Amino acid sequence: MEPGSTARNCPFDYAEALEFDPLLKQLLTDEPVARIRLPHGEGEAWLVTRYEDVRMVTTDRRFSRSAIIGRNFPRMTPEPIVQDEAINVMDPPASSRLRSLISKGFAPRHMEHMRVRTQHVVDQLLDRMTEYGSSGDLVEHLANPLPLTTICEVLDIPEADRSQLRAHARTMMDTGVDNRDNAVRAKADLRAYFSTLTAHRRKNPGDDLISTLATARDGDEILDDEELTVMAMVLLITGQDTTTYQIGNIAYTLLTRPEELAMLRARPEMLPQAIEELLRFIPFRKGVGIPRVATEDVELSGVTIRAGDIVHVSYLTANRDGRKFDRPDELDLERTGPPHMTFGWGGHHCLGAPLAATELHVAFRTLLERFPELRLTKAVEEVRWNTTSIWRYPLELPVTW
Repeated sequence: MEPGSTARNCPFDYAEALEFDPLLKQLLTDEPVARIRLPHGEGEAWLVTRYEDVRMVTTDRRFSRSAIIGRNFPRMTPEPIVQDEAINVMDPPASSRLRSLISKGFAPRHMEHMRVRTQHVVDQLLDRMTEYGSSGDLVEHLANPLPLTTICEVLDIPEADRSQLRAHARTMMDTGVDNRDNAVRAKADLRAYFSTLTAHRRKNPGDDLISTLATARDGDEILDDEELTVMAMVLLITGQDTTTYQIGNIAYTLLTRPEELAMLRARPEMLPQAIEELLRFIPFRKGVGIPRVATEDVELSGVTIRAGDIVHVSYLTANRDGRKFDRPDELDLERTGPPHMTFGWGGHHCLGAPLAATELHVAFRTLLERFPELRLTKAVEEVRWNTTSIWRYPLELPVTW
């Protein structure tokens, strides 16, 4: 610890089902801009927890993502998940150019194409689940395969390659110290795979998302080979596992709250609004993600952050800030009000959010329609949860219908 430091040691290892981390809650309440130490990386960082402060850090140009490149910054995993060239460590205007090009892949006509493909995948998966009788595991039959199958179809990745790519992505998310060498190898292998694939698509474009990105133009601007490779990696990593976990989390939350589930069955038109509230309410990960660096002194909630300081934000606590949300710790499917921050904010709002939202809407609308009697077959306390990743999610959801 730095001399005279009052930084809190923050392992952020709380993993009790989907209960909110009490340490994060305490920081939001008692010390909204706090000095912290994380499990990996060097030195200390600031953690910003209030909604309005998080909004400022994520939109103010005095906080730079690109300034973390080359620094062994405080973080949750032994090896940084992020690539040095990725859009999520760029600042405007470089990131603005890339976002403009990439957003063309999520234009309405492409999104409709993705929705149709997602519906097809969901129908196939649920058909397969019913072949086994009147009970099954929603994690095994829906949450695990849907996002991977959808993103791989959208990127047109051969079926034979998919399980290995998922294994690489999961290795990079593991928080174990003894996993570091494996994570470095997994990142290099993913990069090599996508470097070859994107080069091929540039020469032989199809109707998949990589081809769309390879041929996207904004005036004279196009994505170069390096940008295209890294973007394809980011889409695979963030476009499947996080949605898998949220399908499991949302299903668990609804199946353990009969009143909310009954309300959605009676009023299916509420589903889009309900999913937004579920995304706000569910603590989908542990701790924090990619930080920023203050490029000059900035005052935030009465605390002076010095130029050069590392600054983390918590979207989890922003989503539970009582200054912004009435009854923040209650799930209210009819809630209207400020947008949640589960997909990030500002210049680094998740580019794949439209695809994730499409998958969640299609999956839960179809699930509610097809299985009106769906219920858990295990006691809540017997459901097994992941505890080794930065993500929080059930390992199984045994159900009957």
